[in-house]
Amino acid sequence: GDLGPFNPGLPVEVPLWLAINLKQRQKCRLVPPGWMDVEKLEEIRDQERKEDTFTPMPSPYYMELTKLLLNYASDNIPKADEIRTLVKDTWDTRMAKLRLSADSFVRQQEAHAKLDNLTLMEINTIGTFLTQALDHMYKLRTNLQPSHSSQSQDF
Repeated sequence: GDLGPFNPGLPVEVPLWLAINLKQRQKCRLVPPGWMDVEKLEEIRDQERKEDTFTPMPSPYYMELTKLLLNYASDNIPKADEIRTLVKDTWDTRMAKLRLSADSFVRQQEAHAKLDNLTLMEINTIGTFLTQALDHMYKLRTNLQPSHSSQSQDF
């Protein structure tokens, strides 16, 4: 699509790829999203630690956005190191919850799970494990069921 016109000193929303490209060429200053603030991220982290279930995240791409913005524009983000730590703490908390949920899921031999408030990146980190676990559970169940086609033989 068409982008612009760009006027010096006036903020404008552009796709992330363009913003990073312009930043790398030192043609702009990036403005972080509103949720990328130490106080807001502390609230999100604390809420995630309190709740047993997954809480909604400020963006479905919070981890990807944080990584890109902090890698390419950390000089434009106040308290970048604290933000990096808070997002990592939130991620670690969510991954621990996800591992516990997956463990419970497999132990109880469930057939389906509800994945509310998980981001695609979080689902992808556990997806391979869960699909393999379900596959193994299916094989075990089918091997344990008596076969109806086998006939007894008298000797």
